[in-house]
Amino acid sequence: MKIVFFGTPDFAVTTLEKLINSIYEISAIVTIPDKQSGRGQKISYSPVKEFALQHKLKLLQPDNLNDEKFVQNLKDIKADLFVVVAFKILPAEVFTIPNLGTFNLHASLLPKYRGAAPIQWAIINGEKETGVTTFFIKEKVDTGDIILQKKILICDFDDYGILYEKLKNLGADLVLETIEAIQENKVNLEKQDDSLVCSAPKISDEICLIDWKKSARAIFNLIRGLSPTPGAYFVYNDKRYKVFKSEVVSYLNLKVGEVYQTKNELIIGCTYNSIKILEIQPEGRKKMKTEEFLRGYKI
Repeated sequence: MKIVFFGTPDFAVTTLEKLINSIYEISAIVTIPDKQSGRGQKISYSPVKEFALQHKLKLLQPDNLNDEKFVQNLKDIKADLFVVVAFKILPAEVFTIPNLGTFNLHASLLPKYRGAAPIQWAIINGEKETGVTTFFIKEKVDTGDIILQKKILICDFDDYGILYEKLKNLGADLVLETIEAIQENKVNLEKQDDSLVCSAPKISDEICLIDWKKSARAIFNLIRGLSPTPGAYFVYNDKRYKVFKSEVVSYLNLKVGEVYQTKNELIIGCTYNSIKILEIQPEGRKKMKTEEFLRGYKI
């Protein structure tokens, strides 16, 4: 089976690595164009491009996915299947090319958490489980018929970084299972129930701001859902303080926003219970444990 793979971040690299070590032929890789960044405008490659170059794989980097030359290049490959992991929205002119179709890996249990940040929102909303889904692409984003799903529990110590690693490995396995099912014509498609849709929009700066009027549990979930990046934060004396690790405490009766501080503890009152801050980063400084922070700062 000939496959064209579409992807950009390291989340996609894990799947790509499993694919090139499988029995399937990776005919081409499609990723984003190179970017210029930093003071010297140094050119940087996507993680998928880095991997493709290391393994001498055919690489396509279109500026425009509707470009006639790019579309023709894809047609000339005569691939059986397109596999998409963390890439842009494909136009119909592209995803309808292969005879076996185009499927996408999504890091949630669709139809829950359609959108750009499914891993973060599952944690922020206090879900107890999440997972990965493969589905055939349709024109409307994340709405295609489900091929396969795998579930995983979300533990209290899971933050965005930890769950990201778990799901990218789970997702790589699911992609291989999906290709096998398609090749053997053993696919039982399931339509998505739109009444169960829960959106997962891109994380904005406004979402990252901690509201102490919420319950401690909700704030705890926000903090771990945004850790290690971009980081939940609060503002004190016009300075931002990012919080990366916390725990819920119930042994203090603090008012909303009231601060309890000792040499080793920093606890802030919420509507229900309080948040004990365990890891914090003052604006312009490094990330640090609360004990270290309290040696030089007072809230």
